[in-house]
Amino acid sequence: MRESRAVWLPYRSGEFPGPLPDSLSYHFWDGLSAFPSDPRDVRFVVVPPVPAKQHEILDRLLHRAERLEVLQVLSSGHDYLSPFLGLLPSGSRVATANGVHGEATAELAVTLLLASERGLDDFSRRHALGEWRPRVFPTLSGKEVLVVGQGAVGKAVAARLAPFGCRVVRLARTARETADGHVHGFAELPALLPSADAVVLCAPLTDETRDLMDASRLALMKDGAVLVNVARGEIVDTQALVREAGRGRLRAALDVTAPEPLPSGHPLWYLPGILITPHVGAFTDAFTPASLAFITQQLQRYAQGEPLVNVLPQLAAAR
Repeated sequence: MRESRAVWLPYRSGEFPGPLPDSLSYHFWDGLSAFPSDPRDVRFVVVPPVPAKQHEILDRLLHRAERLEVLQVLSSGHDYLSPFLGLLPSGSRVATANGVHGEATAELAVTLLLASERGLDDFSRRHALGEWRPRVFPTLSGKEVLVVGQGAVGKAVAARLAPFGCRVVRLARTARETADGHVHGFAELPALLPSADAVVLCAPLTDETRDLMDASRLALMKDGAVLVNVARGEIVDTQALVREAGRGRLRAALDVTAPEPLPSGHPLWYLPGILITPHVGAFTDAFTPASLAFITQQLQRYAQGEPLVNVLPQLAAAR
């Protein structure tokens, strides 16, 4: 009889909406407590989604998980996994939750854009001071919004912006025609920035997108434009953004920053026109139900020997 393969989950079996494959052995692990079973025998691990603890969890786990077959993360991005690829056993697979939480992240991106355009950051500061000070801020209607990245989040952002009467311009790694219209390639970014009233960053962090919005490209943005980042902080040159915002030329709404977490004394906290949320794009009350449903599907595929979704072949090739 084949041994029951051990699976570590960040949720207890009773939390799942339906039965899990009975051919597997399940153990609850929150990522911070003691290992629930011998890590040398675990075959499938869903990495607990503990903010700011991913590196610690992965380092602790992967030095011991000698027979690991699947490492499943509950994030769309996977750049933070790079330092740990050498620790993965040969033949193991890494899968993300790409697309699972895209709707929530897109919702926050549009929220940040609207809040920045309508000056909610300024009004919030006045609120704290007890000051009633009306001001005129821009509207999205009639404006041009450049959405960088056309994965699950970027597509959802573009769809949510359409009803606001703005012109949405889509940009991705390669130019193409889609059912939603033309998608420009990254090479066209410098030509598109000067006319954009807002730029929304939704692209993954890669060698190509790191510092995509550097000093030269930030300088191409029109005066008063808004930069929204729900992707990765490293896509933006932080010091260049501080200089542009410090001059009052650009505004920004950021769910991600570099460094992250953003230190309490960092200039971004204090500059006018800057709105910051602490990397919470995916974290809504829908996160757990969506994660449970996705994990269930992945475990069913794993138990039946079927291909998993969202496997990262380039990570396997890099080892």
